[in-house]
Amino acid sequence: MNVQTDISAADDQAILDAISKWLERKVAPVAAQLERDDVYPEELVQDMRELGLFGAMIAPEYGGLGLSATTYTRIIALISEEWMSLTGVINSHLMMALIVQRYGTEKQKTYWLPRFATGELRGGLGLTEPDAGTDLQAVRTTAKRVGDNYVVNGGKMWITNCIEGHVLALLVKTDVNAQPRHHGMTMLITPKIDVDTRAPLAGVKVGRKLSKLGYRGVDTGEIAFEDYECPADLCLVGGEEGKGFYMATGGLELGRINIAARGVGIARRALREAVAYSQQRKTMGKLICEHQAIQLKLGEMAAKTKAAELLVEDAARAFDAGGRIDMEAGMAKWFASETALEVATEAMRIFGGNGYSTEYPIERLYRDAPLLCIGEGTNELQRIIIARQLIARSKA
Repeated sequence: MNVQTDISAADDQAILDAISKWLERKVAPVAAQLERDDVYPEELVQDMRELGLFGAMIAPEYGGLGLSATTYTRIIALISEEWMSLTGVINSHLMMALIVQRYGTEKQKTYWLPRFATGELRGGLGLTEPDAGTDLQAVRTTAKRVGDNYVVNGGKMWITNCIEGHVLALLVKTDVNAQPRHHGMTMLITPKIDVDTRAPLAGVKVGRKLSKLGYRGVDTGEIAFEDYECPADLCLVGGEEGKGFYMATGGLELGRINIAARGVGIARRALREAVAYSQQRKTMGKLICEHQAIQLKLGEMAAKTKAAELLVEDAARAFDAGGRIDMEAGMAKWFASETALEVATEAMRIFGGNGYSTEYPIERLYRDAPLLCIGEGTNELQRIIIARQLIARSKA
């Protein structure tokens, strides 16, 4: 028996237990109101700092918890059962942090990761632009080397943590004429504030917070850079231009597993609520759970939720093992997000009119679920990725 594995499993369970208690005590009483008012959850974010969640997958040598992706996805699913928006604050931040951890120079890791791990500096991944979403190679934000600095110009939108956060991993073009296009793409770490004084930096301007159907509370907004300067030694990830596209897609692997875990959380909560309600509500003289039509719904909802859980576990284990996992992440993301949408919709039907009421959590789950089919690469793209990788891996 591996003693270290047992200790790690015990530690992981202790973290999950602590988060469960926090969700019950602090999140459940306020989530509905914060989400309805679209208010950034300052106090809950501070709680997440104290729980160490901003350093969840950052290595212990840099001050993080060093959790496996397997444990991390369980945390994300658990939080999503209560309020999915909180997972966006963590996930966007960790995608940025893992780009530095995986690709950064030792100087960059030593400088950035301890600050990321504590949540002293929080941030996200700056990819999307008005004309560049799924097609990352269409980004127009540019960065030009001038002496020891980079000068950045352009804008990003639909960026989580760009308003309340402090720093972004920013995908830019350093060679607009490169062919193929991704050879001209570079990743920069771009703080909005002076790390020591916390004073705002010149050349960066935060735009409006976007109003959304669901996924409210968490800040999703616009950010613009105009002759913004950052030092190359700290900000050019890995010290090399032209590698940004691969860094971005590497970061999206974790993002897609996170999206899948959110889907599991939404599906589990919707299923749980539907099962409970079906044993309380009566029609035609009997509980609705005794009607075959409802049983057919619940049976399919339960099976698909379990299948989504297993796909997420498979993708997380593949991530922990290292290597390329875009097929596993794509499968998990596609199936779990579609399952979340379907199970939330069926739960609303089971609830009937009450499912449409803000007095019950179903309408929130119903509004949150569609984002999962779009975010971190549309589900149409995921199926193409799965097929291409399947073909590539099946060649003799």
